[in-house]
Amino acid sequence: MRRLLALVFALPALALATAQDAKQPDVPKGTTFNFTFAKSKVFPGTTRTVTVYVPAQYDGKTPACVYVNQDGLPGYVGPTFDRLIAAKEMPVTIAVGVTPGVVPAANKDALPRFNRSFEYDGLGDAYARMLLDELLPEVETKTASGDRKIVLSKRGTDRAIGGASSGAICAFTVAWERPDAFTRVFSTIGTYVGLRGGDVYPTLVRKFEPKPLRVYLQDGSKDLNIYGGDWWMANQTMQRALVFGGYEVKHSWNEGGHNGGLAAHVFPEASAFLWKDWPELPKAGKGSSQLQEILIPGEGWKLVGEGYKFTEGPATDAKGNVVFNDVGASKTYKVVDGKPVEWLADSKRGDGQRFGPDGKLYANSAAESKVLAWDADGKATEFAGGFKGNDLVVLANVAVYATAPFDPPTSKVYYVSPKGEAKVVDTGLKFANGITVSPDQTLLYVADSRTHWVYSYVIQADGALANKQKYYHIYQRDTDDDTGADGLRCDRDGRLWVATRAGLQVCDQAGRVNCIIPTPNGKVSNLTFGGADMDTVYATCGDKVYSRKVKVKGANAFEKPFKPATPRL
Repeated sequence: MRRLLALVFALPALALATAQDAKQPDVPKGTTFNFTFAKSKVFPGTTRTVTVYVPAQYDGKTPACVYVNQDGLPGYVGPTFDRLIAAKEMPVTIAVGVTPGVVPAANKDALPRFNRSFEYDGLGDAYARMLLDELLPEVETKTASGDRKIVLSKRGTDRAIGGASSGAICAFTVAWERPDAFTRVFSTIGTYVGLRGGDVYPTLVRKFEPKPLRVYLQDGSKDLNIYGGDWWMANQTMQRALVFGGYEVKHSWNEGGHNGGLAAHVFPEASAFLWKDWPELPKAGKGSSQLQEILIPGEGWKLVGEGYKFTEGPATDAKGNVVFNDVGASKTYKVVDGKPVEWLADSKRGDGQRFGPDGKLYANSAAESKVLAWDADGKATEFAGGFKGNDLVVLANVAVYATAPFDPPTSKVYYVSPKGEAKVVDTGLKFANGITVSPDQTLLYVADSRTHWVYSYVIQADGALANKQKYYHIYQRDTDDDTGADGLRCDRDGRLWVATRAGLQVCDQAGRVNCIIPTPNGKVSNLTFGGADMDTVYATCGDKVYSRKVKVKGANAFEKPFKPATPRL
C-alpha cells in the first residue's frame, strides 16, 4: 500500500517534470544526492531516505535557504528551482526531500512499522524536532558536487516546507509549531481531517494569536471523502480560517482528485508566492476581533527576568506593583522599574499568593502548610493553618479561597473567613489549582489542571459554594494528557484568562475559549495584571517572567465588586 501510494504521487509529477525539463530554458541545473538517515532519537528505530538538491548557484560558503518536502523530493522541484533561482524569483535554496520513517521488521515473517501517519498526521512538535535537531544537521555533514560544503540557514524567513496529503498537514504542523524555524508552507491535497486530530486546525488558526506564516493551498473537488473526513471541504475550511486570521494565503482549486499530479502544475506559482519579498519575514495578521479587542498591534512580550528555578504566584498590589515567587529557591521578587529585585530572602516556599484590601500579601507557604500574611516590611503573621495550599484569592472582605491539591485523600477547595477560620467547601476535582473570582465576586472559578475544565461555583453568604459546574471548556493539545490549567485572572470586561500548556487562553463569560496567546518560551504557570493602569500582563513561565501591555485592564479581587457588561451569547 505504501509503495502504491508513493507511485500515485510520484508518476504524474515525474512525467510532468520530465516534460518541463525538456522545455527548460538554458539555465544552470542543480545536482542531487541521496543518503539514509537512521539516527533519530525522536522516532527511535526508524530509517528513512533523504534526497538533497543543491542549486548550481550555491557557493558552499553562504548559508542557503531551505525547502523541506515530505514523502521525498518530487521530480518537479529541481527544474522549478533551477528556473526560479536563475530568474532571481527566489533565493538560492537547497531542497531536502524526506521519506517517512519505517521501523524495520523484526524478522522475514513480520511487517515493518510504517510511521507515515504517526509522523505526518499527528499534531505536536515531534516531527519539527526531528528535522531541526537531527536531520538537517546531518545534511550539513554532507558535501555537494565539487566538494562544496552544505551550510543551511537557521533563520525562519529562509526556510520553507511542503508536501502532499498527509505530508502537507505535516508541513503545516512544523511551521505552526515552530514559526521561528519555518515560515513558508506549500500544501497540496492537505489532510486537514480527523485522522489524528488535524481537523481542529481551522479552529486553532482562528483562536491563536496569528503567526508569521505564508501558506499556499491546492486541492480538487474530487479529493477523498472517507471515514476521516472530506478533504475538499476541509481544505476550503482551512483557507477560510487563514484568511479570517489575516494570514498571507493563496490557493488553487480545481476538479482534481487525491493525487500528486496537479501539485506540479502549481508548484512554480506557489514557490514564487512563498518566496516573494524575501528576505522579509511573512507578516502576521491581526487575528480575530476578539484578539484585536485585547492585543495592541506591534506590542509583544518583554522579558522581565530569567534564571529562576520555577516561577509562580504573580500578584499585584493596589498601586500596580507586581511580585512573584521563585518557588524552588524559596524567594519572592518585586518588579521595580521593570526589573525583579529580591524582596523576601526566605518566602517559606511561597506558592500562590494575592494582595488583600489591607495591603498585605497573603501567600500559601508550602514549607509551613499555612497561609501567611506578609506586611510591607516583609514580616509574616499566620492567617490560617491546617492545610498545604497551592493557589488562593483574597476577596474585598479579606475572605480567602484556596486550592489544596495535595491535601489527602482528595483535592480540596478551602474557604478561610476574615477571622482566619478554615473549612473545606469542595472536593472531588482531580487537581484543584488556579483560583479566582468574577469581577462581581459572586462566582468562584477553579482550574482542574488534570482535565480540560475550569469549574464555576456560586458563592454563598457563609462562604459555602453552590451550583458546581464544569463551565469553561479549555483547549487541550493533542499531545497532552491534560490542559495543565493553572493560574486564573479576570479582566474588567469579565473575560477569564487561564494559564495552560498551550499558552494564555482567554475565555468569554459564556465559558468559551475565544483567544489563545502563546508565551515566548512555550511555558506559563500563572499570570496577573499589573502596572499603574492594570493593563500589563505579567506571566510566570518556568525559569522566566514576561510582561506584555494589552488593551484591557485586570479586575482585582481586593477591590470593591462591580458588575461587567452582559456577555455576547
